[in-house]
Amino acid sequence: MAELQHIETSMDGNVIPLSNEAANQLSGSWPDRSYEIVRRLELHVFKVTKPKAQALIYPGGGYLKLMHDKEGVEVALWLNSLSIDAYVVTHRLPGSQAEEGLHPKDIALTDSLSCLDYLHNSSPHLPLFHVGLSSGGHLAGVMACQNHPLAAKGAIIAYAPVNANHRDYKSPAGKPDYPPAEKQAFYDDWPIGIAAIPHGMPNIPLFLAYALHDQSVPVDHVLNLIRSARQAKREVDAHIFGTAPHGFALRDKSGTHASWASLAEQWIERHL
Repeated sequence: MAELQHIETSMDGNVIPLSNEAANQLSGSWPDRSYEIVRRLELHVFKVTKPKAQALIYPGGGYLKLMHDKEGVEVALWLNSLSIDAYVVTHRLPGSQAEEGLHPKDIALTDSLSCLDYLHNSSPHLPLFHVGLSSGGHLAGVMACQNHPLAAKGAIIAYAPVNANHRDYKSPAGKPDYPPAEKQAFYDDWPIGIAAIPHGMPNIPLFLAYALHDQSVPVDHVLNLIRSARQAKREVDAHIFGTAPHGFALRDKSGTHASWASLAEQWIERHL
């Protein structure tokens, strides 16, 4: 790992490469940049002077790309304002092109675990939160189910397809599988919040923010998780907003969902 400890300075934080491939290149312009291709695993680091916690942030993009600014950098800057060190995970994508063949179905998970290992080695004393939006929220849920020496205090998940893309729990029923096959296989392996699949039920507190009329991520996803949490007597704060669009993130202020970040701040304070 010695050769990977070089930290590259960028306009929006420091980039720590955690694999040896060529550097990733952003597409588009601020504040709507994204990674359409992810060649190497990277952590984009946003630190504060006196951190009281740290967070791994998982941007969405349907496991086909990563919405780096909207669901990564902007979330990191919000967490920085709460005195939290933020690390945006730029993980490789299931079924995408690798140097040899295709990345396997669980590449996002193994990459995220490598990031967790990095934090365990560099700052194990700081309380940890997982934070993910859209498909990144599914990944945050998967990470919330892992048994790791650096245990998280909780996970924040927004408008994420946590379980209803699974072949047996799809909503709406009968919708086709999502290509590539590796992506669908990852959803099938990790339906978060289904009581019949114990490895997919987080043991840590959850904060959930969803849109009632979301057509991309039907509310059935989060209702399955809430029911399972009630049965398992787990701690879940769930907020379902009546007029929120999919992908509201931190930008859309057109309804009561504009308050979700303030609610999450209170939840974080309670779990520190």
